[in-house]
Amino acid sequence: MLAAVLTAAPAGSAFAQEAETEAEAEERAALATVLFGSLEAGPAKTFVSLGLKTALTGALAGSGVRALLKVGGAQEQARRERPHGLAYKTESQALIGYEWRIGDAFLSLYAGSDHEGEYREWRNGILYRNRYGARLQGDLWMTPMPGMMLHASAYASTLDHRRWGRAAPGWLLPRGWLSQDVYAGPEVEAYRAGDYTKLRLGLHLTGLRLFGVVWRLSGGWQRTSDRPSEAYATLGVHWLR
Repeated sequence: MLAAVLTAAPAGSAFAQEAETEAEAEERAALATVLFGSLEAGPAKTFVSLGLKTALTGALAGSGVRALLKVGGAQEQARRERPHGLAYKTESQALIGYEWRIGDAFLSLYAGSDHEGEYREWRNGILYRNRYGARLQGDLWMTPMPGMMLHASAYASTLDHRRWGRAAPGWLLPRGWLSQDVYAGPEVEAYRAGDYTKLRLGLHLTGLRLFGVVWRLSGGWQRTSDRPSEAYATLGVHWLR
């Protein structure tokens, strides 16, 4: 599967990656919302989502209470064997939590609701159901040493006992051809839901700035429990406002 994804990175990364003038720093200090979206396409599944993260107290440049909202929808094969049929899914999360800023590090922990709606063409007709659960989610952005960054995210949901995590260290690229701080390094991502598993190993390029947003490029190889191993590619972006 080849995928293109637009997704949110920690808001802290936008503050920790570049030197700013005093006026720019004051402007960024007032920012309170980050918007994000996603689009993923492959042979068996298409997925799209939109969301926002907003500061309920303080601003994103510091510590405070945060709210995280996300909605999404997917079209995928209903069955592995032929005829595959179609399944349509919707999902939404409403989370609240706290983000700590410690130096240039941002650590956040959220908890809240998790919902999935499903419409599936089944052997003997149509299946429709709604399911509700609870989600716990954490994010970390830090610079453990000069010229190095680490981004890690994870969540656990009561829906299908879902577990997901991603870790991506990176090292600052030389500025010979770049006028901004861009990091490159490996990434590993793992997901499990019921008896389905997915593992991704790849490389990422993080911190590109273009058209007023921050971009992340990554790609590598993934292995899932229901399909042959295949390549993946992702494009991530978030917009602070």
